[in-house]
Amino acid sequence: MSYWIVQLLNAVQASMLLFLVAVGLGVVFGLMNVVNLAHGAFYAFGAYLGWTVLQATGSFPLAFLLAPALTGLPGLAVYALAVARMQRAGHLAQVIATLGLLFVSVEALRALWGDIPLEFPVPPALAGSVDILGTPYPVYRLSVVALGLAVAALLWLVLSRTIAGAMVRAAVDNVEMAAALGVRTGLLFPVVFVLGCALAGLGGVVAAPLLSVHPGMGVEVLVPALVVVVVGGLGSLQGTLVGALLVGLADTFGAVMGPQLSGAAVYALLAAVLVLRPGGLLPARS
Repeated sequence: MSYWIVQLLNAVQASMLLFLVAVGLGVVFGLMNVVNLAHGAFYAFGAYLGWTVLQATGSFPLAFLLAPALTGLPGLAVYALAVARMQRAGHLAQVIATLGLLFVSVEALRALWGDIPLEFPVPPALAGSVDILGTPYPVYRLSVVALGLAVAALLWLVLSRTIAGAMVRAAVDNVEMAAALGVRTGLLFPVVFVLGCALAGLGGVVAAPLLSVHPGMGVEVLVPALVVVVVGGLGSLQGTLVGALLVGLADTFGAVMGPQLSGAAVYALLAAVLVLRPGGLLPARS
C-alpha cells in the first residue's frame, strides 16, 4: 500500500509542476490565439536564473523569487519582437517561428551556462521527509504540491473576483467584442503573456531541485504542457488544473506499469479527449 501512496503523491507533484507551465501557455493560446512553442524556453530560463541567483547570493528565497520575475523580461522582449507581430499570421507560421525560437534558446542556454547539467540543491528548510499514512515522503515534493495549489487558488481569485480578471475572461471569450467595450487589449495581451512566462519560470526554478538543470529541459516539458492545454481546454484555469492532474496521473502510473507505457498512457488520454470532447474537458469557450 505504501508504494502506491508514494506513486499517487508523485503523480500529484508532477501535475502541479505541469500546471505552473501549462496555465500560461493555455491562457495565451485562448486569449491571443497564438501557438507559442517557445514557452518551454522560459521554463528552462527560470531554472538557470534561479541557479545563477543561488550561486551569487547563497539565498534560496531570493532564487525562488527573482527567477520568475527576471524570466518576465525576455518574455516581454519575445512578445514585442515576435508574438505581437504574428498574432494574425496563422497557426502554421506561429508554430514554425516559435519552434525556431525554442531551439535558439537551447543553444543560447548552452552558450551561456554550458552543456553540463547543473545541480540545484533542495533548500535546507525543506529537506527531510514526513510520514503520510506511515509512508515517508520528501517535504520538498509536498511543498511543490502546496505551491501549485496556492498559485491555482490565487489565479482563480484574480480571474473571478477582480476587474482585471473579468477583462481577461471577456477577451478570451470574444476579443473583438471586449475591445469594442473598452478593454485595452493592447495592454492586456503583453501583461498576460509576461505573467505566463513568469509562471513558466517559476515552474522551472521549482523543478530544478527535482531534475537536473540542462539546456534541453524546455523542450522536454513542452509536449506534456501542450497535452495538458488540449485535454483541459483552451483558456480555462479549471480545465488546465484538471488536465494537469490527469496527465500527471497517466504519466506516473503508466511508468509504474512499464517505462514504455508512460508516453502511451498520456497520448491515449489525449486521443480519448479529442474524440469525445474535441474542445477539451472544460474549455473557456462553450
